[in-house]
Amino acid sequence: MNEQEFAELSAGHALAALSPEDERRYRDALAVHPEWAAIAAADEETAATLAEGVAPVAPPLAARSQLLNALDAVEGRSAGASEDVDTDAEADADADADSPGDVPSGPPTEVVQAAQRRTWTRGVFALVASVVLLVGIGWGTGALAKLWNTPAAVTALEEIERAPDASSAAVDFDGGQAKAHWSQSVGKVVLVADGLPELPSDRTFELWFVRGDEPVPAGTFAAEGGAATAELTGTMQPGDTIAVTVEPAGGSPNGSPTTAPIIAIPTV
Repeated sequence: MNEQEFAELSAGHALAALSPEDERRYRDALAVHPEWAAIAAADEETAATLAEGVAPVAPPLAARSQLLNALDAVEGRSAGASEDVDTDAEADADADADSPGDVPSGPPTEVVQAAQRRTWTRGVFALVASVVLLVGIGWGTGALAKLWNTPAAVTALEEIERAPDASSAAVDFDGGQAKAHWSQSVGKVVLVADGLPELPSDRTFELWFVRGDEPVPAGTFAAEGGAATAELTGTMQPGDTIAVTVEPAGGSPNGSPTTAPIIAIPTV
């Protein structure tokens, strides 16, 4: 599974819309690629923001009386009342209804209003969700697809490029070119590479911050068609060199590179 496929599953997971099989695929992919957790977190945050965007709405003042009248009408129809009802029986029923203590009192008005307010709010949220869905199916399909399917690394790159202190450095490597983008104010670093070698399924690319002689792991990534945009985990320090090595699937088993770097980009 590549990062794009995981992003699509992540969006469905955030909306609780995955089938059991896709949910298993999502969790298995996240376990194998912990560096994709940022994608899942961004999708869940977006879904939560959408859910919290509906302010509580109080029901109309007449809602209680309208509800009670509707209930009375339903009860009247289900009872099948007719014009032949015995008037003496009605009188006895009225007398029993007027007797204090025979019929338990209903809940306080405040409780009824609180329950109605919760139901009203849920109804409004469902209506808003339906409107959002219809708009998305209509003219907003492209915008919503971009929102959910844009990889976190691409979003981070856009943030860096908009920052006033955006910096970058590029190098050529055997078969292609790589460019690192970073911003101290944004606090993110992204590597964009093209011409990466094709790796077997049991190998992956791993990112590193190299500080002097000490390599600091910064996440793994996969390439598609020899191209990749990957966000580094952790914090870059002045003078770090950004490096890429080829490691076993899941990353270096001992936290240090097991092969020589195929890319090394000085940031000074």
